[in-house]
Amino acid sequence: MIMGNQGLYVIDQKDGLSLEFSKLATMMEYTRVTTLAEVKDLTVDQLDFLINDEANSIGMLLAHMVSVEKAYQIDTFENRDFTDEDIQLLNPALELGDPAREQINGNPIEYYLEELEQTRKKTIDTFGTLPDSWLFEVAPYWGGEPMNKYFKWFHVFEDELNHRGQIRLIKKLMRASEK
Repeated sequence: MIMGNQGLYVIDQKDGLSLEFSKLATMMEYTRVTTLAEVKDLTVDQLDFLINDEANSIGMLLAHMVSVEKAYQIDTFENRDFTDEDIQLLNPALELGDPAREQINGNPIEYYLEELEQTRKKTIDTFGTLPDSWLFEVAPYWGGEPMNKYFKWFHVFEDELNHRGQIRLIKKLMRASEK
């Protein structure tokens, strides 16, 4: 149970947001609070811990969460494809793999927390400027399948939930390796 988060378990109207954006933001907020609870006290060594040579570290996963959200900001807020410059900004964290293992390390938790916070702030601030109808706009996406912006933003926090599960597993394996 997460203590000190009154209202965290109530999906309802949020100040500055329309009803549909309030629902979405509430779910995103709960997801983020639970993610932060898992990582807030980790050291640099713990953030960089790899269970094997092909694994993602917790730091890599946090950077990935930031890049995924930034990617969906570009896709939905700017309504455009990625430029080469965007891809350079989003990677290696978006695609992960060897480049991410080489480049995403040595950062304290404060670095990741600031990146997560600033990226989310832009998302929520932009949500406050859009009508609910924007969430229901449909366009072809993955493999030409119809997808609305609501689903895209659901995917942002669904991706975070999946990676939070990985973070929990990494922490367990890390503790086991310390024994």
